[in-house]
Amino acid sequence: MASTRKRGGKPVAPQAKHEELRRALLAEVTDMQPHTPLPTERDIAARHAVSRNTVRQALNALEAAGSVYRVQGAGTFVASRVISKSLSLTSFTEDMRARDLRPESRLLTAGVVRAGTRVAEDLGIEPDAEVVRITRLRLADGSPMCLENVHLPAARVPGLAEEDLTGSLYDLLAERYRLEAHAAEQIVRAVDLDDTESALLGVPPGTSGLRVYRVGLDRRDSPIEATTTTYRADRYDIRFTVRRNQS
Repeated sequence: MASTRKRGGKPVAPQAKHEELRRALLAEVTDMQPHTPLPTERDIAARHAVSRNTVRQALNALEAAGSVYRVQGAGTFVASRVISKSLSLTSFTEDMRARDLRPESRLLTAGVVRAGTRVAEDLGIEPDAEVVRITRLRLADGSPMCLENVHLPAARVPGLAEEDLTGSLYDLLAERYRLEAHAAEQIVRAVDLDDTESALLGVPPGTSGLRVYRVGLDRRDSPIEATTTTYRADRYDIRFTVRRNQS
């Protein structure tokens, strides 16, 4: 499979077999639907006349790039497209609809609890004050994307825990309570997902994730939400533009 080419009249060292195979497989999976199973390593090796080790190297590179994913005992599958989250303040529902994906929410828990020190500090309330805590699994076209844990001051959203929380929370807050987030302060960290998070998100334990802690602010810069969202790192990245200051 490896070949020697010339560049500018000079011979170039032959490309490693696993790299040629990676390129060939990448061209194939690009036209395949997400979650489509790939042939077995044995079949790939036979079809491309390479060793099983070469196949593993190529698949390892594709997995590292997020083009495929592996499920122990089941095989290798085409990965879904990565969703790039910009620095604009948008809801999960808005992000998914902008990409022609069907947003869904699976409500895990909803109720009124004590704020506690950290949430109280971020929301500008007392630690013993009540907050509505909502935990949801967010999905796109039926595929788990992130876990969301929201805290809102109970005094500003009476009865929220009894509402239908399977749609856009931002829309519900705006329509029912006249609360809208116009800005947010966010912290993003890389984390290893625990067993519960992994099970809910449908990935192996210890898989990397992105944890975003957000405090949403209204027009008066008053906090209205403290939200922790844990994203699948194989489905999300955060993209933004930076510019060099001119002296």
